[in-house]
Amino acid sequence: MTMVPYEGNLPRSSTSFVGRGQEVAEVRRSLSAARLLTLTGPGGIGKTRLAMEAAVACREDFPEGMWLVDLAPLPDSAAVADATVIALRRPDLGARPALEQLTGYLNGRRALLVLDNCEHLADACAELAWALLSACPELRILATSRRTLDLTGERVFTVPPLPLAEAAALLRDRTAAVDADFRIAEADEAQVTRLCTDLDGLPLAIELAASRLRLLSVEQVAKRLEDRFALLAGDSPTAQPRQRTLRAAIEWSYELCTPAERLLWRRLSVFAGGFALDAAEDACADQELPRHEVLDLLGQLVSQSIVLVTERGEPPRYRLLETIRAYGREQLARSGEEERLLRRHRDFFLSLAERTATDWFGPGQEQALARLRAEHRNLLAALDYGTRSRAAASGSGRAETDGADVGDGDLGALESDGTQAWLALAAALRFHWCCNGFLGEGRRQFDSVLAAAPAATPARARALWAAAWVAQMQGDLDAAERWLGEAGELGERLDDPQLRADVQGLRGTVALYRGQPHEAVPLFEGAVAAQTGLGEEPPTLRWLFQLTLAQFYLGDPRAAETGRRAVKVAEAYGERLTRAYALWVLGYGAWLRGSPEESGALMRAVLEIHRGFSDHAGVAMALEVMAWSTAELGDHERAARLLGALRPLSRELSPTSAGAFAEPRARCEEAIVEALGQAAFDELHTEGSFCDSLPGAIALALGGEGSEQSGAGTSPSALTHREREVAALVAEGMSNRQIAAALGRSPRTVGGHVENILAKLGLGSRAQIGAWWAVHEATARGTDAP
Repeated sequence: MTMVPYEGNLPRSSTSFVGRGQEVAEVRRSLSAARLLTLTGPGGIGKTRLAMEAAVACREDFPEGMWLVDLAPLPDSAAVADATVIALRRPDLGARPALEQLTGYLNGRRALLVLDNCEHLADACAELAWALLSACPELRILATSRRTLDLTGERVFTVPPLPLAEAAALLRDRTAAVDADFRIAEADEAQVTRLCTDLDGLPLAIELAASRLRLLSVEQVAKRLEDRFALLAGDSPTAQPRQRTLRAAIEWSYELCTPAERLLWRRLSVFAGGFALDAAEDACADQELPRHEVLDLLGQLVSQSIVLVTERGEPPRYRLLETIRAYGREQLARSGEEERLLRRHRDFFLSLAERTATDWFGPGQEQALARLRAEHRNLLAALDYGTRSRAAASGSGRAETDGADVGDGDLGALESDGTQAWLALAAALRFHWCCNGFLGEGRRQFDSVLAAAPAATPARARALWAAAWVAQMQGDLDAAERWLGEAGELGERLDDPQLRADVQGLRGTVALYRGQPHEAVPLFEGAVAAQTGLGEEPPTLRWLFQLTLAQFYLGDPRAAETGRRAVKVAEAYGERLTRAYALWVLGYGAWLRGSPEESGALMRAVLEIHRGFSDHAGVAMALEVMAWSTAELGDHERAARLLGALRPLSRELSPTSAGAFAEPRARCEEAIVEALGQAAFDELHTEGSFCDSLPGAIALALGGEGSEQSGAGTSPSALTHREREVAALVAEGMSNRQIAAALGRSPRTVGGHVENILAKLGLGSRAQIGAWWAVHEATARGTDAP
């Protein structure tokens, strides 16, 4: 299977697809006639793989997207709609219910949604399918389930076992993949037929058997499986034959594993939605299973088709098929280790989240956020462990210890109360909630954990501040202020200067969102001073760029210098996301003072940074100001498209995040309509709205004139020392004559330097030199350092 070359998330497969040509054709025909098609059949029959292959075969029928929603790891029906939002890579910002967000996005699209593994959530899947199909007339849904969804209009296709010839072909293909094809060559046709017949044509059972042919002959494999079938028939005489076949294949594979392989298999079952090697080593290793052995054992499980390697993401990720994971979890429960492994799973992801939070204002932000996105289901599972711990504590009559002193990363102390770990994890994931597009999930977690853990502990204090940030990002300023009030009281009571600084700064943010920059400025200034007094310069970034914005609103002449300070700090520490916001504020300031060319160049630099993130608010803000600047420069068609691309992003944001832009946006639209006419504006606006994903919107914004015009990618080392001096003075707004006087050179010489700078950086104006300098000032000054 190859990656679909358009919008969607269908995965690659690392193995060939054998047979099933007739079934693929039938699924295609059914999808053309029915809007809901459910593939049914027992576990291991190949429903998911058939659905994926049929979807790829239908790619020309669904040009506006095909998405896979893997429902197997979901614990309950309430998560179905949210999981679909995540699969479609829509931001969970909490501004609209998940179903409303999905219908708004899918309405009008010729798209295919693959709901995989619906059986344990069939009612919720049916409700979702009915709502989406009712609201989105061009949508088709392909479901896989061991039971039907029982909806009117549902067409059901029962996936049959592989015919004998295709089963034998699959066996040959998979044995060749593990260098065991000589076993097939040694065996006569009758032995191969017997084995495939015994396996009932179940693809998963055939793959498990093929992995054993490296050590056993075809006849030996068939004989051992027959013994297992007889045992299972006695243990479960009412089970369906194919259920017994798959169970036999899995149990037999488990028994053939070494004790260490079995141990790792069952311990890996605690992971939801996949895992990376470091997670497996941390959660699964102990004295019985040394850490240095995990990689080799994992390789052995991969070679036996127990563990699959997924090709997406770095570092490589692994997963267990749901049937195999469920069997491993069953064995883990029987071993008595389940509770300990779930706790170690939680501890690993708590440590991962806390490292991300601690190291946030430095290099590696894109990679850290990408890792948290990849681990989202594991993070939810770890948080869910906190819920269950609370329930267990309540059931045992153990009360929460009031005032327990629990510090960040102190896992031993956290073990005294699972709710404290729950608080700590929810707070440590604050950048995941706020910068990865999961505000809605973050809010749900904080609402639950703050209600469950009322004791006045440091963990609660930090969670209150993080919850206030999430609420502020959602536009719920009343809730943000309420939580900040309690966090501030706890900060004083616990004598936590870091928390006091954070509370003061976020109060400034709330004031700014309420349109009160006069109140915001002293709060930001106090937070910056307090943070600086703690000897931690990088965290001042979050308050410096907001202080710059408040100063611009007030017409404070210090605003540009404050913004440049924020950019310098960010560059000095390798921080990128807040640097993008600081550059945005400088670009907004350039637009305010009537320099649309400089503003547009800075917005392009901002969007170049945002390529590596999933920050819908940041991209929307940059598109907004870029559209205004573009219109003022006379490119009304491009400005109309940018406003169109902005529209679907703005729908997901809170109303308060766009309030300050309403008036300039209206003026921008009026100017475009006046220049082009209403019909042309509507057509271009609609054209831009098709770029409704972050990559699409950024590509639109950076196309045409191109990001190269900003010189964003050109290193300061391309300029001489004197040219960098001249660039710095141009950025301050000096004329050639003023620069000549400052440097003791002639205006003609300075003019030559300016021409060289423009040529080397590929720029077209002095304003763009100013924008380039704002982006690269720290690096340029570092180049000149002795």
